[in-house]
Amino acid sequence: MIAGVIAVFLLLVIAAYACGGGTDYGAGFWDLTAGGAERGERPRRLIDHAMEPVWEVNNVWLIFVLVVMWTGFPVFFQQVFTTMWLPLTLAALGIVLRGAGFALRKPMRRLVGRRLYGAVFAVASLLTPFFLGAAVGGVASGRVSATTTASTDAWANPTSLLFGLLAIACSATLGAVFLAADARRFEAPDLDRYFRPRALAALGCVAVLAIVTLVVTHGDAPHVWHGLTHGAGLVFVVIAVVATAATVWLLTRASGAWSRVAAVGMVASAVIAWGTAQRPYLIPTSLTIAAGAGAPTTLRWLGIVIIVALVLVIPAVAVLYWLDTQGELEGLTDAELRRGGTGEET
Repeated sequence: MIAGVIAVFLLLVIAAYACGGGTDYGAGFWDLTAGGAERGERPRRLIDHAMEPVWEVNNVWLIFVLVVMWTGFPVFFQQVFTTMWLPLTLAALGIVLRGAGFALRKPMRRLVGRRLYGAVFAVASLLTPFFLGAAVGGVASGRVSATTTASTDAWANPTSLLFGLLAIACSATLGAVFLAADARRFEAPDLDRYFRPRALAALGCVAVLAIVTLVVTHGDAPHVWHGLTHGAGLVFVVIAVVATAATVWLLTRASGAWSRVAAVGMVASAVIAWGTAQRPYLIPTSLTIAAGAGAPTTLRWLGIVIIVALVLVIPAVAVLYWLDTQGELEGLTDAELRRGGTGEET
C-alpha cells in the first residue's frame, strides 16, 4: 500500500517538473531560435527578465525524483541508471551547462562572450529534455530490466526518440505560453504577438507527435499503449486533449488569460496518463511497484520525510512564484522591456 502511495507521489513530482518546462521553463528553445543579436535582442531580454528570479527553482522537483527513486525504489533506480547511464549523464551535463550558460552570458562585456554562453545555454536546454524523454521512453517500452546492459537500443529506439521529441515540444509550448503571459504583464504587446503564434505552432507539433507516439507504442510498447487507450489512462489522455484545445482557444483570445493554467494542465495530464498506463509496473512488464520497492521500514520513514519536505517546500515555492508574478523580484523596470520605453518606473 505505502509503496503505491510513494509511486503516485513520484509520478506527481515528475509531472511538476515537466509542468515547469524542465530545467529552463521551456525558454531555451526560443532563445536558440530567436535569431541574430539584433533580431533576437528583445525576445532574449524578456527570457532573461522572466527567468532570473526563478531559474533554479524547478530543479527542486528533480531532486525529489532522484531521492525518492534511490530510497523508495532502489531496484528500479539501479536498473534505470545502469541501462540509461549515457542519456542520463548527457541530460545532467546539459543541466549544468544550461545553468552556467544562463548565469554567465549576461555579465559578459564582450559580445563574443555573450554569444558563446548564450549558445551554451540554448543548446543545453534543447538536449536536456530530449535525453530525459529518451530515457523515459526506454523505460516505457520495457527495454530496462535486471539483465539489460547499457546499449544504444535502450534509448535510441522509436518510443524513446518520440518521447524525447515530445519532451522538447512540450517544454517549448510551455515556454512560449509563459513568455507570452509575461509579455502581457510587462506591457510589451509586440512580444506577446511574437510568442503567441510560436506557442500555437509548438502545440501543433505536440499534437502531431502525440498521435505518432500513440501509433508507434502499439507495436513497440504494447502495455503502455493498452493503458493509454483503456481505463484511467484514457481518461487522462482525454483530459490532455481537452486542455490542448482550451490552450489553443485561450491563446487566440485578446486577453490570453488562463492560457498558462490550460497549458500546464495539458502537460500534467499527459505525464499522469503515461504513469497510469504503466500500472502496476515501474518497468513494463518486468518490474512491478511492489517488487521494486525498498524495505517497509524505509518506505515508512521516506513517507514521513516526504510529508515534512512538502510542508516546507510547497509554501516556499508558492510564495516565490507569487512574489515573481507580483513584480516584487524584478531587477529591471518593466519600462526597459517596452519598445521606446524611457526607463522610468511606472
